[in-house]
Amino acid sequence: MDDKTDVKLFETKRVRTAWNEDEEEWYFSVVDVVGILTDSPDPKRYWSVLKTRLKQEGIEGTTICSTLKLPAQDGKMRQTDVASTEQLFRIIQSIPSPKAEPFKQWLAQTGKERLDQLQNW
Repeated sequence: MDDKTDVKLFETKRVRTAWNEDEEEWYFSVVDVVGILTDSPDPKRYWSVLKTRLKQEGIEGTTICSTLKLPAQDGKMRQTDVASTEQLFRIIQSIPSPKAEPFKQWLAQTGKERLDQLQNW
């Protein structure tokens, strides 16, 4: 899998991403998205609790996310839970947030921009 990492901005908040050339798919850091949607002081913990809740609902973590190495705050590459656009929509549905709809629109725009770039190649 050939991934190219990038940081995208939703409003003023950073979302770490990776583009998978083989699948022609963006992957987004789940913790970054959870942090944006919840304004949680500890988005890693929020995501951990949410994963447990989803598992209790019969949804395995591996079906809604995978892991990739993305740059961390300290600049080192660290394993990070990531989700494709489709998987991320499922996660967003589980987070009550007034920011969910604007984030979904941003997510769709991000995908559209990449498709436009590929068509212009």
